Amino acid sequence: MSEKRRYLVAAIPLIVVAALFGVFGWQILSGHDPSEIPSVLIGKPAPKIDLPALQGSNRPALTDAEISGRFTLVNVFASWCIPCRAEHPFLMKLAEDPAINLVGINYKDKPAKALQFLNELGNPYSAIGVDENGAEAIDWGVYGIPETFVVGADGTIIYKKIGPIDAASYENEILPVINRSIGPASRLKN
Repeated sequence: MSEKRRYLVAAIPLIVVAALFGVFGWQILSGHDPSEIPSVLIGKPAPKIDLPALQGSNRPALTDAEISGRFTLVNVFASWCIPCRAEHPFLMKLAEDPAINLVGINYKDKPAKALQFLNELGNPYSAIGVDENGAEAIDWGVYGIPETFVVGADGTIIYKKIGPIDAASYENEILPVINRSIGPASRLKN
């Protein structure tokens, strides 16, 4: 092997490492959050929804009629989801805001377990749909829970929050979307 060729072969790993450093450096300096996964549904009409009610919850089924013409937060939750339990106290506070229509999709859960969860922690939802097999969640682009979709009064999805909502994420992520969409909303605090 010629000496030139040996240097070239030796330089390939260095070039690869330098390229990786460049990509990682750009990610860090750009301010882009690599954990943020954009939804292809942002700016598009919310998927049609027609889920049966959670029996015993005293809430209606989750259908298009429950979100049509109203600013709505669609929260995807399950009784087996630990972060769902963590966000639940804040959802109870959000439910007090008359400007917000908070509805729930109970995802891949046994209805009896979901009802027990809500009876224990309170029921913040104006309507709850049961999605036992997860088919409806696929239409919404759900891949992990909790997830919350902000749906405008015109039926357009305007934001998707992945992970639990707390006072900070509401204030910094969701409230600015609400304010741009419907004007100043209540500023819930802990």
